[in-house]
Amino acid sequence: MSIVLGAPARDRSALSLITAGILWGTGGLAGSLLARHAHLDPVAVAVYRLLLGGGLAVALLAVSGGLRGLPRTRAAARRILVTGVLLGAFQVCFFLAVQYISVSIATMATIGMLPVFVALGAAVRDRRLPAPATLLSIGVAVIGLVLLTWSPGSVGSGRGLVLGVGFALLSAAGFAVLTLFTGTPVEGLDPLRTTAFGMLTGGVLFAPAALRFGMALPLTPDVLAIAAYLGSVPTALAYTLYLRGLRTAAPVFAAMATLLEPLTTTVLAAIVLGERLTVQGWIGGGLLILALGMSSRR
Repeated sequence: MSIVLGAPARDRSALSLITAGILWGTGGLAGSLLARHAHLDPVAVAVYRLLLGGGLAVALLAVSGGLRGLPRTRAAARRILVTGVLLGAFQVCFFLAVQYISVSIATMATIGMLPVFVALGAAVRDRRLPAPATLLSIGVAVIGLVLLTWSPGSVGSGRGLVLGVGFALLSAAGFAVLTLFTGTPVEGLDPLRTTAFGMLTGGVLFAPAALRFGMALPLTPDVLAIAAYLGSVPTALAYTLYLRGLRTAAPVFAAMATLLEPLTTTVLAAIVLGERLTVQGWIGGGLLILALGMSSRR
């Protein structure tokens, strides 16, 4: 049985997903600044992002009364645990990829392959091939992402390249599974509850790995401000919007919306850091927006 969504519901879900993609784009810059100012390893930054984001979301639940009547079913516990594992794996694998290859190539491999993995996963789940329009929008998106982020001089070689790309693909696969897994609601778990407890779970599970690299956080105003922003806007808020949008949006469109992350990051780097975006980059960004529009029409 198919469900036809009304235009208002579809538009709201699209707006939530697009906003999440843009907010995620600010997270890359915030995470880099936190690592630089606090002298943290990327894995520690990932764990702090999960713990801070989850903690802020739980605090919001406490203030709004959302902690009352929490579900204690096996389905809810399974959803929280799997969400935490997938969120943690996505963050940690991505930052491990960055250690071996450049940020741009890691982002390209992760975000570029995400819609592909989601389309393949949805095809297996639904037992039917992706529609030609879906394949076309994915192709346009991948080309756009390559044009936007490609930097041949920054690519590693040999074992480092294999490990970097491998971790990036694992990161993409983890988030693709999260996208498909959380599309079906669980009674008593709204997007904010799922975000809050999923992030806390992921942060706790992967904290031992981060502790090996050191997690000492200097209590200076600049570090605290960056950490607060990283945990709130591109993490707690963005993931809540993303999980909310998943409830009424096609999984492939949700994956395509994440492509706004590297586009936002590139534009911010040009504005904040003074990095110039080439004509090739602007063309790539335009193709990403075109692909997003194509997928939203489905």
